[in-house]
Amino acid sequence: MKKKVVVGMSGGVDSSVAAYLLKEEGYDVIGVTMQIWQDEEEGEREENGGCCGLTAVDDARRVAQFLGIPYYVMNFKQEFKERVMDYFVEEYLHGRTPNPCIACNRYVKWESLLKRSMDIGADYIATGHYARITKLANERFAICNSVTAAKDQTYALYNLTQHQLAHTLMPVGDYEKDEIRQIAKKLGLPVAHKPDSQEICFIPDNDYAGFIDREAKDRVPGPGNFVSVNGDVLGQHKGISHYTVGQRKGLNLAMGHPVFVTKILPETDEVIIGEHEDVFSKELICNHINYMGMEALPERRKVTAKIRYAHKGAPCLIEKIGEDEIRCSFEEPVRAVTPGQAIVFYEENYVLGGGTIIG
Repeated sequence: MKKKVVVGMSGGVDSSVAAYLLKEEGYDVIGVTMQIWQDEEEGEREENGGCCGLTAVDDARRVAQFLGIPYYVMNFKQEFKERVMDYFVEEYLHGRTPNPCIACNRYVKWESLLKRSMDIGADYIATGHYARITKLANERFAICNSVTAAKDQTYALYNLTQHQLAHTLMPVGDYEKDEIRQIAKKLGLPVAHKPDSQEICFIPDNDYAGFIDREAKDRVPGPGNFVSVNGDVLGQHKGISHYTVGQRKGLNLAMGHPVFVTKILPETDEVIIGEHEDVFSKELICNHINYMGMEALPERRKVTAKIRYAHKGAPCLIEKIGEDEIRCSFEEPVRAVTPGQAIVFYEENYVLGGGTIIG
């Protein structure tokens, strides 16, 4: 009997080719687009890229029809609002810089979609992510690097559980991006030339602060002081939700040389400003730990750690210092350790686990 797989179809080339590859492998493939937009007006603003807007539904439906597979739109508006949009706003209000894609992956694209898919008899869900799933010698599942480092998406997937990984397929991880495009062109897929999405899907204009102002309304922090690392008041800022650690542009401080945000203090509405060297750190603490390739961290362990999606990774010693806290000590200082962002631990080419940076 054929195994049944629900493919999360974003309307892009990667998930479209993923559906094709799985059908070719003999799976019983069902295409699903997750409807996450809160209203049509927002969806209509998204024209070319967002992963789950109105054009995504149109494109995914055309691809499913082309491939001859069943296609459905599933409503995940409530889950997306609570788990991603509300989380995004709350983090900024508290002086942190969130990664909404990581939250969406764990709680919407996997937790919610997987449950609903298994409820209708599916064995697996599948996505168009550039990553692979492997079973290690210790019998644990782990995300490992795709064959193309340029498109690798393991960082944003570190938070998946063992149950989720056991029921997930990622066929695109075995291919280079150019190869995926070529497959789409050769097949004549309707989305073969569609550009990749770059922005956060629910903020298509990239105006984070404007989005937070609209969503949080009277809870948005007002202006406060820019303060030097020595405690001197340097000027006034627009509100802490406008800034992130490491930021240089848009500060409007006439210092005569470039200065940077080094820390955000929500309790006093202060944004701390420092020199280039002040943005570097050798140590950080993280919590909300998700163990993936390892079951626990009984002793100190040397790993490679990434502190943001575009970070190449750096040698790091990790040790457990609390029930849900890990200290990470880097061999060389790393730039712009940002509370709210994820730190992901790698060994060789697979994910050991990760957590959320708290300082």
